[in-house]
Parts: sequence; structure tokens; C-alpha cells
Amino acid sequence: MAMTMNGEYQLAATRDVVWAKLNDPEILKACIPGCEELEKVSDTEFRATAKMKVGPVSARFKGRVTLSDLDPPNGYKISGEGEGGVAGFAKGGATVALAEKDGGTALTYDVEAQIGGKLAQLGQRLINGSAKKLADEFFANFAEAVQGKQP
Repeated sequence: MAMTMNGEYQLAATRDVVWAKLNDPEILKACIPGCEELEKVSDTEFRATAKMKVGPVSARFKGRVTLSDLDPPNGYKISGEGEGGVAGFAKGGATVALAEKDGGTALTYDVEAQIGGKLAQLGQRLINGSAKKLADEFFANFAEAVQGKQP
């Protein structure tokens, strides 16, 4: 099952500060809902473990995250794939762009993702609703982290 999402968040910080935090594994780990482990393998690659619950299906996903098309401090493409055992798999990518706006930084994102296994059997509305909720939670946490608060 494939899905797409996009959105924009206004952050009260300079583009350089937002860029630095988008590349900080400790900040990302604290902001990603359900993230148990985020280990930097190289400047552009991370290993991750996250526990997710979508409807009645709960699973621990293990996978890798890769950053590409880096254009500091304007944005990058982030890609990942994870295995959740019997729950299935998830893979996808997001293009993240940063622009100065209203004395802060506008962060826009476009996500394309695919899921399979038990997760894909839950239905499009439940999956899309859960994905949107996870994205909103991540960006709410990230906005707090950008302002120096603990997410």
C-alpha cells in the first residue's frame, strides 16, 4: 500500500539552527515517536529501532535511514526502510526543505511511503490517519526541540 503526505511547519529559529537540529541524532531520537535507538553509522546513515502501534498492530521496526541530496542549510532527502517481523515492512522517503519566513524558518516536507504485511491489511483510512498523527507528533516534538525545550 502506498501513501503520500505533505505539510509545512513554521519554526521560531534561524535556518542554520533548524538544519543543525535536523542532523543531530539525539534530537531526532527524542522527536521520533516510539524511537528506542538511533545510531549514527556515517555522516549520511543511521541505524534505527522504533516501536509503533497502528490500530491493533504493534511492532518493533528495525531499519536504516539514509540522508541524500544534502543542500545545507536548505534541505535534504531522507529515506528509510524497516522490518517489523510479522507486522510487515515500511519503506519510504521524504524531501525536507527549509526557507526563511516571517523571522523564522518554514520547514516543508513531502513524504512517499509503502507498507506491506499485516499493516497493509488495516485499511487506507486507518494507515493514513496513523501516519498523519505520527508526522504531526514528530514535528510538534521537533518544534519544541528547536526552541530548546525537551520533547
